[in-house]
Formats: sequence, C-alpha cells, structure tokens
Amino acid sequence: MIWLDTIVQGLLLGGLYALFAAGLSLVFGIMRLVNLAHGDLIVLAAFIVLVVVEATGLNPFLSALIAAPALFAFGWALQWFVLNRVLGKDILPPLLVTFGLSIALQNGMLEVFSADSQRIRAGALESASVDLGVVTVGIMPLLTFASAVLVIFGLNQIFYRTALGRAFRATSDDPVTASLMGINPRSVFAMATGLAMVIVTIAALYLGMRSNFDPSIGPARLIFAFEAVIIGGLGSLWGTLLGGAIIGIAQTVGAQINPEWQILAGHLAFLVVLLVRPRGLFPRAVD
Repeated sequence: MIWLDTIVQGLLLGGLYALFAAGLSLVFGIMRLVNLAHGDLIVLAAFIVLVVVEATGLNPFLSALIAAPALFAFGWALQWFVLNRVLGKDILPPLLVTFGLSIALQNGMLEVFSADSQRIRAGALESASVDLGVVTVGIMPLLTFASAVLVIFGLNQIFYRTALGRAFRATSDDPVTASLMGINPRSVFAMATGLAMVIVTIAALYLGMRSNFDPSIGPARLIFAFEAVIIGGLGSLWGTLLGGAIIGIAQTVGAQINPEWQILAGHLAFLVVLLVRPRGLFPRAVD
C-alpha cells in the first residue's frame, strides 16, 4: 500500500513537471528554440501572480487569470523584438541570448523582490485531501495534474483544429514556404511564445501555491522541464506529460528508499531513458 501511494503521489507530481515543460515543448516544437530562461520566466510569473494577489486580495486562480494577458503580451514582445532577431540555422545565438536573459531576470527579480522566499497562499485548499479508499491524495496535486492534462489537450486542439494551429505546423515544417503562402513566421513565432507564457502562468500558479519560491530557483525548474521534454521526445506534448510523470514517480520512489535520493532518482531515470531511447519516447515529433 505504501508503494502504491508513492507511485500515485509521483504521478501527480509529474503533472507539475509537465506544466513546467509544456511551454518549453511548444516553443521548441514550432521554432526549434531551446529557451534557457524558461525556468526564470516561471519564477517571474509566480512573482507577478503574487503581486496581483496582494494588490487585489483576489484568490490565486483569479489573480492568475488577470496576470495571464500581461504575460502573454510580455512573451509576444520578447519574441518579436528580441528572439526573432537571433533565430536561424545556427542554434548558438538563441542559446546565448536566452542565457543572458536568464541572468538578467534572476538579478532583476533579486533587486525587486529580494532574496526572501515567498509563497502564494491558497487557504484551506493547501491541506484539503480526498480519500480514494486505497490512497489519500491532496486536492492541490489533483488540480495540478488535471490542469496539466487540460493544458496539453487544449494545445493539441489548437494545433490540429484551428487556423492558428495550421500556421504553427506550416511554419514549423518550412518557414520559407509558409511565408510564400501569406504566413508571417515572425508573427507566428511571437504568438507561440505568448501562448507559452500563458502556460508558464499556470505552471507558476501551482508552483507558488505548492512550494516556496525565490529568484534563484529558475534553473532547477528548467532542468525538470528540459528532462521531461527530452524523455517524451522533443516537441511531443503528450510525451511531455509522460516525461513529467516518469520524473515524478522516480523522485517519489527514490525519496521512499532514501530521502536524500529524491532529486538524484529523477536524474537517473532521465539517463536511463536516454540510454534506451536516445531521441526520447516519441521521436517522430522531431522529424
């Protein structure tokens, strides 16, 4: 029974990692951009949601709803005015720019919000749980996992059932040909990054409600997100959910064996998957 509870808790934890990774997977799938500032953008979004909560007194979910359009605009502007300028066949310029952005964001947040640890308070929801008979699970982890599934389902609907999704896929396959058909790749890339920032807002909401955060934790969130994306297969959204679940289960199993092994177990699971499937579990997503 203990091991069943451990696996369930790990699966639910994987929902949080999938939310961290979904925006990264979206951006890579469309423009082949590895955003090294992704973890810091999650932390920035968490601080913005916290500011809205404290300024308005609204609950965190409504505050995130208010923050999401502003973060969409920030993502759109970041892509249009900065990242579009360095995209190309050479992957080094985007890596250098996003690395620099990561450093700037960390230092900016440190200056504005200080190094103090913060948390988004969710009241009774933080400790609420539901008894499923064989296991008892928290409402917050359940909401996190359900949100991850809904986010990935929604992204797939956008990709395959909307005109914007067709533009995403066409631009991802061949930007030059897409531009000849009247699609502006720069605009499509900006929309993709704006949409990724909306997902980042959702991830930041649950990060802030489930744990403390400070300006320095972004790189660790990036590692979890990157591992989930790689395990699932670059650009595969459902694979990202599976990748997050694998890391989450590995961490909870490792912690059950020895509390000091929690983070290490997740990294080892990542390495094992790479040994078995070097291109991830769903490699056709990068063809």
